[in-house]
Order: sequence, then C-alpha cells, then structure tokens
Amino acid sequence: MNVTTPQRPWPPLSARLFHFWLRLSRPMTLGMRGVVYDQENHAVFLVRHTYVKGWHFPGGGVEPGESTEAALARELVEEGNIELLSRPELKSFHFNRMASNRDHVAVYLITRFRQTHPHVPDREIAEARFFPVDALPAGTSDGTRRRIAEIFEDAPVSDEW
Repeated sequence: MNVTTPQRPWPPLSARLFHFWLRLSRPMTLGMRGVVYDQENHAVFLVRHTYVKGWHFPGGGVEPGESTEAALARELVEEGNIELLSRPELKSFHFNRMASNRDHVAVYLITRFRQTHPHVPDREIAEARFFPVDALPAGTSDGTRRRIAEIFEDAPVSDEW
C-alpha cells in the first residue's frame, strides 16, 4: 500500500524565516548583458549610455519576479529596438566587484534577432549600433572586451567581470 504525505501549500514558518533572513543578510543584485552578434558582418551591438563612460553590451538589472531571459528581452527592445527570434544562449556568469560586492551578471549570446529600426538617442542611451568584432570603438569597456575575447577568441572565461 502506497501512502503519500500531502504537500503543504506553504513551507514551514522556520524555512520562510530563514529565507527572509538570507534576503536581509546577503542581498545580491543580478543583471544580464546581451552579446547581439551579426554573424554575416562579424559584428556586435554596443551601446553608449548617457550616465557612464564607454561602450557596453546592452543589458541591465533583473527585476524581482523576472527571469534573466525576460529582462534581457526587455532591455534589448529598450536599448536597441532588438527583438529575439529564438532563445539566447547563456555563455557565462560573472561576479562584478567593480559595481559592488554583491553584483552578478549573466552573459547571453544572441544570434537570431531582428532590429525593428535603429535606436534614436534618448535620456539613457546616447548611441547604439553594430561594430565589427575586430574594430571596436575607442572606449569599449574592459569587461566588454574580455567577454568578446571569451566568446570569439576562445579566451578562458573569468568568473570576474
């Protein structure tokens, strides 16, 4: 005879309290970046923000209740009018101590996409466009250059941004 224990709709109070304590004691931020790759032109899409120096991959923070892929899709539309045509490929995950001692970034490779129209400069993004991988603009951030080397030049993947 098989006897099964009914599932509880909520975890026990002790588990809920423990997870609440973890959130307070070990808060963490999670972000993502998208390496939008135009295979035909061997080019990547980069953005230049109005509030920070340099050229970077599009991306941003993951909101509570949002997956990294959903956040990525949202940021790509906001920063470059880029729509995903298939699931992006998770390439790496990094600790970004330069941002804070609690920041982590997922990096996705996007090869199937469409850009509905060029990005028009706004309050957040001053410029956004494709650059050949071997001719990145001056001011491309070191982290962006390292991710390009890891993805396209088989450089070892670092756990640090």
